[in-house]
Amino acid sequence: MTILELDSLVSGALAGERLRSEDALAILTDPNIDLLSLVHAAWQVREARWGRTVQVHIINNAANGKCPEDCSYCTQGKNSSVDIEEYSMKSREEILAEAQRAHENGAFRYCMVFSGRGPSNTRTDELASLVREIKDRWPIEVCVSAGLLDDPKAAVLAEAGLDRLNHNLNTSEEHYAEICTTHTYQDRLETLRAAKRNGIEACSGLIAGMGEPASDLVEIAQTLRDLEAESIPVNFLLPFEGNDLVEPTGLTPEYCLRVLCMFRFANPTAEIRIAAGREFHLRSLEPLALYPANSLFLEGYLNAKGAASNRTYQMITDNGFEIVSEYSAESLVAQAERAADEQPVELAGNSVIKTIDDLRPSFLGPEGLVT
Repeated sequence: MTILELDSLVSGALAGERLRSEDALAILTDPNIDLLSLVHAAWQVREARWGRTVQVHIINNAANGKCPEDCSYCTQGKNSSVDIEEYSMKSREEILAEAQRAHENGAFRYCMVFSGRGPSNTRTDELASLVREIKDRWPIEVCVSAGLLDDPKAAVLAEAGLDRLNHNLNTSEEHYAEICTTHTYQDRLETLRAAKRNGIEACSGLIAGMGEPASDLVEIAQTLRDLEAESIPVNFLLPFEGNDLVEPTGLTPEYCLRVLCMFRFANPTAEIRIAAGREFHLRSLEPLALYPANSLFLEGYLNAKGAASNRTYQMITDNGFEIVSEYSAESLVAQAERAADEQPVELAGNSVIKTIDDLRPSFLGPEGLVT
C-alpha cells in the first residue's frame, strides 16, 4: 500500500466510508506497508475527531472472582486457578470513595466492573442507585460492566443516567466457542443491542492474541462499526499461569500498533482505547499507540497491575497530548509522582496480579481492616 493509497484510506475514513475488508487485512498483514506511514495516516483520522486529547479511564473491580462462566482468558472464570483476591460486591461507601478518587486522579470516566453472568433485578437496582449518586456528586462519566443484560435491566440503568455499558465481543463469532462455552457470541451481541435500544452508549472491544487469524480482527472491527459502538477497548492477551488460555500468539509491538490503526480506520469516530497489555506487548513502541488511539486505562486492569500513573501521564504529556480533566496535566503528574514514591509500581508489571491493597485502596487500613 503506497502513500497515495494510505491518503485514500484517510480521505475515505474522514468521509465516513466503510473500510474495505481487504484493506483492513492488508493493514494487519502486509509487510510492505511502512509502519510509521501507517501510524501517521491513522493519526490524521484520530486528530480530526479527537484532536490531541486523551481520555483516561480508571477501573473499579467492584466484585471479583466467583464467576460461573468459563472464559478461557479470564482470571475470574470458573476454570481459572490463578490466585486472585475474591470478594463479593464492595460496599456502597467503598465504591463511592473510589469514584471520588478516580475523579481526583484525572479520570474522565469511572468504570465499575462486576464479575458474574449477569445482574439480578435487585443488583440492577443497586447499580442504578450507585450511578445516580456518582453522577450527582462528581463531574465524571460512568460505565458499567455487569455481564449479560436484557431490555428491562438496560432500561433501569438508562433511566439512572448510565453513560455506557461495557460488554466486549472479544473475538469473532466463528472463534467464540474456542474461548467460552457457557454463553454465546450472540448473547454478548444482544446485550449490546439492548443497551443501544435503551439509549446507552456501547463500549465493546476485543482481545487480540488468542489464536485468532487476522481476518477475525477485521470481522470484529466491522461488526462494531455496524453496531455503532461509541467506545472500543483494544486488549492484548496477558499471560497468566492458571488460565486455560495462557500464551499470547502473534503479538509483536508492530502488530499491536497495526491492530490499533486498523480499528481507527474501521471506526473513525469511535473512542479507541489502549487497554490491557499495552505496557507488556507494545513495549518501547507504546507512545506511538496514542496516535491511532485516543484513550487508555490508568492504574492497571481488572486483576493485572499496570505501569505507574506518573509514567503514564508523563508519556501522554511528553508526546504533546492533553488529558481530558478539570485538573491540569502538571498537577496530575506531580500527584502521581508522589504516589509512586510511596507505592512504587514496576513499569512492565501488568502481568503481575493485583494485591488486595491494589483492588481495595479506599477502605483498607495497615492491618487490612475496613476503616
